[in-house]
Amino acid sequence: MNPVDKRKTLQIGLYAAAAIPVVIALIVFIRACCLLESKNELRHIKNATASVVLSQEGELTGKIFKENRTSITYDQISEDLIQALLSTEDARFYNHSGVDTRSLFRVFFKTLLLRRESAGGGSTITQQLAKNLFGRNIRGPFALLTIKSKEVMLARRLEKLFSKEEILTLYLNTVPFGENIYGIETAAQRYFNTKVELLKTEESAVLIGMLKANSLYNPRIHPDKALKRRNIVFRQMQKYGYLNPAAADSLCLLPLELDYANLETNGPADYFVYQVKQEVKRILKQLDSPEGKKWNLEEDGLIITTTLNLHIQRFANQAFRKHLSVMQNLLERQYQSKSGKKYIDNQVKTELKWLNRSNNADEKSIRQVFSWDGIRSDSMTLADSIRQSVKLLQAGLLAVDPRTGAIKAWVGGIDFKTNPYDQVTARRQMGSVFKPVLFAAALEMGYTPCHYLDNDSITIKGYDDWHPQNFDHSVGGKYSLNGALMHSMNIPAVNLYLETGFDRIDTLWKKLGFSFQLVNAPSLALGTAEANIEEVAVAYAAFANGGYRVNPQMILSIKTRQGEVIWQNELPDGKVRVLSERTSLLMNTMLRNVVRAGTGSPLRSRFGVEFPLAGKTGTTQDYSDAWFAAYCPSLVMVSRVGCSMPAIRFNSSANGTGSALALPLAALTLKTIQDNPVLAKKTVSVFPLSDQELERELSCPDFRESAFLDDLMDILKRREIDYEQARKKAERRKRPFFRRFRW
Repeated sequence: MNPVDKRKTLQIGLYAAAAIPVVIALIVFIRACCLLESKNELRHIKNATASVVLSQEGELTGKIFKENRTSITYDQISEDLIQALLSTEDARFYNHSGVDTRSLFRVFFKTLLLRRESAGGGSTITQQLAKNLFGRNIRGPFALLTIKSKEVMLARRLEKLFSKEEILTLYLNTVPFGENIYGIETAAQRYFNTKVELLKTEESAVLIGMLKANSLYNPRIHPDKALKRRNIVFRQMQKYGYLNPAAADSLCLLPLELDYANLETNGPADYFVYQVKQEVKRILKQLDSPEGKKWNLEEDGLIITTTLNLHIQRFANQAFRKHLSVMQNLLERQYQSKSGKKYIDNQVKTELKWLNRSNNADEKSIRQVFSWDGIRSDSMTLADSIRQSVKLLQAGLLAVDPRTGAIKAWVGGIDFKTNPYDQVTARRQMGSVFKPVLFAAALEMGYTPCHYLDNDSITIKGYDDWHPQNFDHSVGGKYSLNGALMHSMNIPAVNLYLETGFDRIDTLWKKLGFSFQLVNAPSLALGTAEANIEEVAVAYAAFANGGYRVNPQMILSIKTRQGEVIWQNELPDGKVRVLSERTSLLMNTMLRNVVRAGTGSPLRSRFGVEFPLAGKTGTTQDYSDAWFAAYCPSLVMVSRVGCSMPAIRFNSSANGTGSALALPLAALTLKTIQDNPVLAKKTVSVFPLSDQELERELSCPDFRESAFLDDLMDILKRREIDYEQARKKAERRKRPFFRRFRW
C-alpha cells in the first residue's frame, strides 16, 4: 500500500474511532430522551403512600401500605435535618441546577482514575430524587450510561418545575431507610417513635447517616456502625459551618439511643388493623364508580379514623401479658409429667395425621416461636413446632359501646405475627354465657325472675337417658330464675329449656345476631351452641341498651391525605328492637346479681372493680374454653381463653373455669380504666334505677328448700322426663294471661 493510501486508511480509522463515542453518546441520548418522563408526568408526581389507621383520639394505631411511607410537608422538616442532609449529601444544593459539575469531575478523577473509594458520589439530591422516583430498570447495551443520562436530564427538568424546598421535601419523602420503609417520617416513627418535626439533632444525624447504606448503618442491627456514621455527619456539619467545633464534639459524645417502634410487627392493635383493612376495602369498593375516582388503600395515603380507644386497647394488652403469662406457666407445668407429655405427643400425632405431614415431621427449619418472654427464632421440626403451639393459651377480648356498636378494644390473640388467627372471630362452644339467651327467651314469654325451677335429679328419656348435673353436684330444692342464673345452675336451666321450648329460644337466638345453627337438644341449655366473641358482645349489648340490636362499627371516617372527607360514619346506625324493655331491664338486674354474689363476684372481691356491672361467666365441657362477659349501659366487654385444640386444657376448676381463666382479662382491663378517672367517666355509665314494679318481680328468695319426702325420693329414684312429650308441651304453652297486656 502506498503512503497516500496508508494515510487515508489511518484518517478513516481515526474518524471512525472518534465517531464511535459520538454515535454511542447519540444512541444514549436518544434512548434516554425516549424513556424520559414528560413535564406533565413530573408535575403530577405521586408517591405510593401508606394509609394510616388512627384511634378515636387521633393516635397512630397502624398502617396499610404497598410501600411503608408517610408523606410530610416542608414546614415539618427541622433545620437540623436539612443541614445534616445538605452537608452530607449535597453541600452545593442551592448553587446548582440539578447537576453539580464540580462533583462529577471529582468523581471522574478521584474515583475512576485514582481509584479512591472515599472520594464520595457525584449525584446531587435532585439526581437521587430522580432515581428514587423512577428507579433504574433500564436494561440492554449502555444501560448505565443511559440511566445516568436520564437522571441528569430528569434532574434538570425537576429543577425547572419545582422549588428547592419542594425538591428537598420530595426527596425526604421518597428515600428508603431499610426494613421496607420509605420517607423520613416513617423512619422517625420506626427508629425513634416520634414525628419528624420532633427529631433531636442526634436523631436526625442517625437517619441522614443511613442514606449512604441503609442496611449497613441500620441503628437497630448495627448500632456501632450507625454511631460512627452519625459522628461523620456531625463532622460534615462542622465542616460546612452548621456546627461549631464545641457543639460537634459534644454531640459526638452522646450515646446512640433508639425507641424502636415497628407497628407492622408489634403494633398495639394488629388484629384490629387487619379487620379495618378488610372493612375499608369494602367501603372503598362502594365509593368507586366507572366514571369516578378509584381509591387504592395501599397507595393513596388515606387517613382512617376508627372507633378504637387506644387507652383501653393498651390496658387490655397489658392484662393479657400479666394474666396469661402466669396461666401459661401453670398449664405447662400440668403437662410436665410423664403421662402429660405422652398425652401431648398423642395430640401431635393426631394433628400431623390431619395435616397429612407425618412423613416429613422430623425435617428441621427455622421457625418463629412465641413465648411471653419474647419471640425467638429456633430450628425445630414440624412436630416440635406443633407440640409447642398446641399448649399455647389462645385468647381474645372485645369491648363495644352498646349504644352505637362502636368497637373500643379488639385484642384478637396473643401475638399477630406468630398467631395471626383472630380469636375474636373464632367460633367456640359458649358454655354458660349462653344461659342469658335462654333466660331472656323465658322472660319474653312472660316469666318472672321469681318463677321457680326444680333442682331435682332428672333423666331425659329419648335423649340417651342423659342426666344433667350441677357444677357442684348439688340436687334438691327449687331455684328462682334469678337464683338459677346467679349461681349458673345446670339442672334448673335444663328444666327452663323444657318449659320454654326450642322454637322460642331459636327465634331469639337469631334476632340477637348469632349465626350458628342451633340443634334442638336439652344439652343446649348448658351452652353446647357455638359463637364467637363478637356475636356474644352484640347479644349482651341488647341487654345493656334496652333491647336493641346494634351492628359493630370500627370506622368513623376516611379522608384523603389532604384531609378531604370521602366517607363518614353516622353513629349510631339504625337499631332494631329484639327484646322488650321489660326483659332488658330484668336481665340487667339478674346479671348484676351474678357479679354481686354469683360466679362473677371475683370481679369485685379479687380485682377491686367497683363499677356497677352485669355479667356472666361460662365454662365449657372439661374446661376446654373459659368465657366472661361484663357490661354496663355504655360498655360491653367479652373475653374467652382456650387452647387451639380443645383436648388440651386445664384439668381443674381452680384454673380452668370462666372465673379463673377468662374473667381476669376483663377485670384487669376494667380495673385500669377505673384507676384513670377521666377515662372512667367517659367510658362507664351506671344502670338506670329500677321502678317499683320491677323490684317486686325480684323480691323473692333465690332458693327454696324442698320437702323432706321430696329429698328422700330424689335420693332413691331420679325423676324421668320424656323429652318428646316435654317438647310438645312447651310448644302448646302460651304466654301467661296476666302478662299479655303488659310491657
